[in-house]
Amino acid sequence: MEESENKERREDIFSKVVRAGKRTYFFDVKEMKSGEYYLTITESKRRFDNDHGKFYYEKHKLFLYKEDFERFSDAFKETLEFIKTENASDEPIEDNTKDADKTKVDVKFEDLKSDNNEE
Repeated sequence: MEESENKERREDIFSKVVRAGKRTYFFDVKEMKSGEYYLTITESKRRFDNDHGKFYYEKHKLFLYKEDFERFSDAFKETLEFIKTENASDEPIEDNTKDADKTKVDVKFEDLKSDNNEE
């Protein structure tokens, strides 16, 4: 019984999916055994393996814990502001996500596996 309780505890508390061109970002809030929440940010990119002739998903994951939220947030905001002001051009940035919030998307990594369920 304890094993199923631990498994339930590891499930996502909150999730947000952002599709951005060829990449998909997953923002998942999870719970530690202590009851504290933490954030995982995962980037997933679909790639083609020429040697095996099939697609696979390349994933990179970042774990962010509560004690680091403020410093991470401050650095992230500062970095974005730098990019906006120092790398400004006359060209407007195309927002390809403006309709993303209008449609609920429920995507999990299991849904992103290749056709034969190999990663």
